[in-house]
Amino acid sequence: MPSLYGALDAAASALDAQRTRLEVAVSNLANAESTRGAEGQPYRRRDVLLREAPIDAFDVALGSAGAVGVQVAGIVEDASPPKRRYEPSHPDADAEGYVALPNVEVPEEMVDMLGAARAYQANLTAMGLIRETIQRSLELGKP
Repeated sequence: MPSLYGALDAAASALDAQRTRLEVAVSNLANAESTRGAEGQPYRRRDVLLREAPIDAFDVALGSAGAVGVQVAGIVEDASPPKRRYEPSHPDADAEGYVALPNVEVPEEMVDMLGAARAYQANLTAMGLIRETIQRSLELGKP
């Protein structure tokens, strides 16, 4: 049953990747109005880069297949320019009265969060089905 265990490992790797996506989206939302970071610049939106991660190779009747998981390749900052809002009374306003705001779009972050949450749920369901299949196959071997 190495193939089922490989599939379980692939689903587990997806849970970790989706958790990271959720954390980054929440961080982006939390900082959607942060006009000053450690460098004195507004917060920059972050995005998660994912890549495949081979888990296990196994043979099947019709050829060769392998369980492929996913892993976080990195977290990158969005290079798009900050948004500007006219607010001359703000302490971070420039000489023209504009404040540089983070390049975070709240609706986009909400969609990213929902996508990551749905993918997380789907992988939990897959893990449950795989576990159930393993248990049933072990019961077949009992006298």
